[in-house]
Amino acid sequence: MNSRDIAIKVENISKLYRIGLKENMHDSFGAAIFSFIKSPLRNYRKYRSLYKFDDINPNSGSKSHSNSSDIIWALRDISFQVKRGEVVGIIGRNGAGKSTLLRILSRITNPTSGHAEIRGGVSSLLEVGTGFHQELTGRENVYLNGTILGMKKKEVDQKFDEIVEFSGVEKFIDTPVKRYSSGMKVRLAFSVAAHLEPEVLIIDEVLAVGDADFQNKCLNKMQDIGQQGRTVLFVSHNMPAVTRLCERTILLHDGRVIEDGPSPQVVSAYLHSDLGSTAAREWPDAEKAPAGPVARLRAVRVRTEDGRITDTVDIRRQLSIEMEYEVLKSGQVLLPHFGLRNEQGTSVFVTVDLDPTWRQHPRPKGRYVSTVWIPGNLLAEGTLFVTCKLLTLNPNVLQFRERSAVAFHVIDSLDGDSARGDFVKTMPGVVRPLLDWTTQYDSDS
Repeated sequence: MNSRDIAIKVENISKLYRIGLKENMHDSFGAAIFSFIKSPLRNYRKYRSLYKFDDINPNSGSKSHSNSSDIIWALRDISFQVKRGEVVGIIGRNGAGKSTLLRILSRITNPTSGHAEIRGGVSSLLEVGTGFHQELTGRENVYLNGTILGMKKKEVDQKFDEIVEFSGVEKFIDTPVKRYSSGMKVRLAFSVAAHLEPEVLIIDEVLAVGDADFQNKCLNKMQDIGQQGRTVLFVSHNMPAVTRLCERTILLHDGRVIEDGPSPQVVSAYLHSDLGSTAAREWPDAEKAPAGPVARLRAVRVRTEDGRITDTVDIRRQLSIEMEYEVLKSGQVLLPHFGLRNEQGTSVFVTVDLDPTWRQHPRPKGRYVSTVWIPGNLLAEGTLFVTCKLLTLNPNVLQFRERSAVAFHVIDSLDGDSARGDFVKTMPGVVRPLLDWTTQYDSDS
């Protein structure tokens, strides 16, 4: 690869942190007094150890180093290159090292070893309110961010109206951003980052805060940025968004690159492993479950027709998707629904709860399981991602939405009794229904 074509070059980056260890309780008063006397020296050593790694060789493969009880390797020997104009996805489960990598590339933190080169200006959106001064207005923050990116006031002037229109916060542009909702902050922050024309745009999962319409606007904008020859790094747990936006994806696990290639291939490897989404996802801790004031999500599951949880479904067989949730306040009409998308990010269908028992009827407090049944010979083969969502009606208020909550794989057979029939090549389409055909034949004509 010609060095002039490289926008990002990462070579052998490692990042480690030292964490505090649980201290032992003293079994006598004398031991406690002795420990108190030694505290200043011990505390100094503890503080120094959090920031100094003289005793650790980051490039060593020694198990004694990597398995030390007070050492966490956020990244370990990461290397890759990104060409100019390339839009690259970075995926992996929580704790894989995605955000740490982006912070290093954004020059927020330094690696323990290795180095990264970025050619051109960088704009990063790593968390809600990134780069904003809370006491300044939206207008003032747009100009502040432009100045940080090295732009002149005249250049920001030319982009200002476009930035504000895209963000949709015109009414509040002269209000201090400390009064913005998290969604408004993300709208304006993304709009600023995308429209001030950095050579490299780095986006973390913060887009999940925005609503569906704004997310689509952001994805379209990032596609436009890539087509203009600028480079995008996009971290997300939304697999349809990754496959739609990125031709190439990097999969991280335990701080290492384990896959790097075409997005459909890498996403499929992620989902077929034990690293990615599964056919069942539960939130046993109520405090961490997606929730609104009226309802809380507890689980989403994909089952076969005989009730087994599965991530692989025969195209000919019926399957069910169930949503388990708690109603926290009585008296509201609820509308649970599911949305299915394929690997290309295309919406396959949306289905809403039409159970006549509860349709248009207020629900009392309690735990519910709403299930939709999908007949065999309807879905096309491939990987499907399930988003679950619940609204309260009149007025419509979103209680929770969990994108790509679970995923499953539809497999076709060559037995000739599915909608494929005797056709053995790839069949396009979002759905593949088994339809009735008739043929009229007249031998005398």
